[in-house]
Formats: sequence, C-alpha cells, structure tokens
Amino acid sequence: MSGPARRNGGAGGAATAVERITLKHGAGGGAMRQLVEETLAAGFLDERDGEVGLAAMDDGAAFRLPDGRWLVLTTDSHVIHPVRFPGGDIGRLAVAGTVNDLAMMGAAEPLGLTSSVIAEEGLAREELERIQASMRETCREAGTRIVTGDTKVMGRGEIDGVVINTTGVGFAEPLVRDAGLRPGDRIILTGDIGDHGIALMALRHELDLRGDLVSDVAPINGLVARALAAAGGGITALKDPTRGGVASALHEMAEKAGVSVVIEERAVPVSDVVRSAAEMLGLDPFHIANEGKAVVGVRPESAEAVLEAIREHPAGGRAAIVGEVAAEHPGRVVLDTGIGRRLVTEPQGEPLPRIC
Repeated sequence: MSGPARRNGGAGGAATAVERITLKHGAGGGAMRQLVEETLAAGFLDERDGEVGLAAMDDGAAFRLPDGRWLVLTTDSHVIHPVRFPGGDIGRLAVAGTVNDLAMMGAAEPLGLTSSVIAEEGLAREELERIQASMRETCREAGTRIVTGDTKVMGRGEIDGVVINTTGVGFAEPLVRDAGLRPGDRIILTGDIGDHGIALMALRHELDLRGDLVSDVAPINGLVARALAAAGGGITALKDPTRGGVASALHEMAEKAGVSVVIEERAVPVSDVVRSAAEMLGLDPFHIANEGKAVVGVRPESAEAVLEAIREHPAGGRAAIVGEVAAEHPGRVVLDTGIGRRLVTEPQGEPLPRIC
C-alpha cells in the first residue's frame, strides 16, 4: 500500500474532500494516498507495540516475534488490462507483485501466498489455465508457492475478465522500512525504469514503436536477498516503484524520513526505446510504472558492495547509484541535469490506469 496522504492534497494544491472516486484514486500517487488515509484507513491507524501497521502505509504489515524476527504480511489486488502483455500476464504480475512487496520489507524468502480469483462469466477455461500456469512458473522463480485461495464468478459485464488478489507472508531479519533514509545515504536503482508502463501503453494504443517494449514484471526477492547480505545492515530503505513510478516512490521515502533526495539524471538507467517512447508521448520516465525494480537506500560505506551484488543478479545488470540523500528541504526530490536542477514532481495519478 502507498504511503500516507499529505494534508495539503499533494503537489500543487490545498486538500479537497473526495466526493466521487475516479481512476486517479487507484493510481498510486498523491490522490490515492489522500483517499486511503481519509476513508479506507480511518479507524484502523492505531498501532500496538511490536508491530508495523496501517498507519505506516508501508508495503505491508509486520509483527515482532519472540525470537526477534519479524513476520511480514502483505496483500494486493490486480486488475491489469489486457490480462496478457509483452513480458507477462496478470498471473505473473499477481505473484511477482506480492513477492516484491514482501521483499521491500526485508522478507526475501516468502513462506507462501494466497490467491483469490474473481472471474467473469464467459471467461475461457483455456485463459484461466494459462494464467494458472504463469502463476505456477513465477512462484517457482521466487521460491514460493500458493498455499490457499478462493474463487468467485461474477456475471457477464460485472467485471472485465478476471481480477486476482494475492496475499503473502514471510520472515524478515532485520525489518526494512521505506521511511529509513538518512542524510548521506546513496540511492540505487536496480535497473531501467519505465519498462512496464510503456509496454502496456504501446500495446493498448497500438503504437508502432521501434525496438522491443517488454514489461519488466518479475519477482526480485532473490536480488534483494543478495543486496541485504552484501550490505551488512547498511540498507536503510527499500521501495518498489510501481504505480506512480520512481517519482512517487522517492517522494514517499523522502517525506516519511524528513529528508530530500538529489538524483543525477545522467546516472539513471533508461532504455533507448523507453526514452524515445516517453518523449513521443510527452511522458516523464520517472512517472511511469515498473514491476521488477527497486529503489534502494544504502549507507555510503556499503553502496559499492550492494551495487556489485545487485549487478551479479540476472535482473540487476543495469543497476546504478543514481543519487544521494540530504538533510535540507525535507520532502523534496531534485533532479540534477548536469546543467541545472529542477524539482521532480509527484504524479497525482498514473498516466495509464489499470496497469497492475
């Protein structure tokens, strides 16, 4: 779940009461965080000792066990359209998304997942079997399995094809929070940004773009496990930049920690095809969703070791140290272009709805 709503309604305006739900309220940006805090989370924000609950608005909840470990629990629902896309499908997305949310809190070895499938009347059995096979293969990649679930069927037209909810559980030692950035930390991106969102946008709008546009959707818990082992306790924060992209993830991390982040634009990994497509569509790669990347905050003395460990993983070959955390101007995310600096705005919503 995304981070806490800002009382000023996000970048560029005063808070306003939400009277009707729109697509932007499910898109992972400031509008969604405001809605969650004011409605869905209301009455559930109290926390007990030894737990990380809804008030933290982190990627999951955590409960301290008597042996010192943390039990991490996370859940997510998936409504992507179309259900199959270059690089994956809703089944792969459902497993990878929940596995990655566990990993972002340090639970890189998931114990198991639940799977609740809501299918539309008329969905082809063959389609459901393809989705199930994809979930099974992605579980194998992540070293986990689905251990229980539920199935519902809705009437024709009541939903669009299929919706999948997955819940995951695992142990973390230590627990990692998205609020832990400290001045001097380095920021690592584990690979090219914007792949998932641009691949979906090109498919939906039948854009004839040169180059291969493939979603990055993948479980990256193995990559995170390597990074944690190499860091020796030096990783201070983790966040997966899904809806709202890297910009939204960095804003959440900076605001929660009371710090600012300065990003070197030339260091940010973006593929040529995504960069070209984003320019053609008038989009900022920082605002575009990813489904197989992580933003890593790490102490400076551990940064090179963590980067090397990430690059040794098949999903981390394009990882880079892209910025640094500062104490001044808390909550700001600044892009250093090499010839000047500008603020990186947080999107209020995802430029393409129903993307995960």
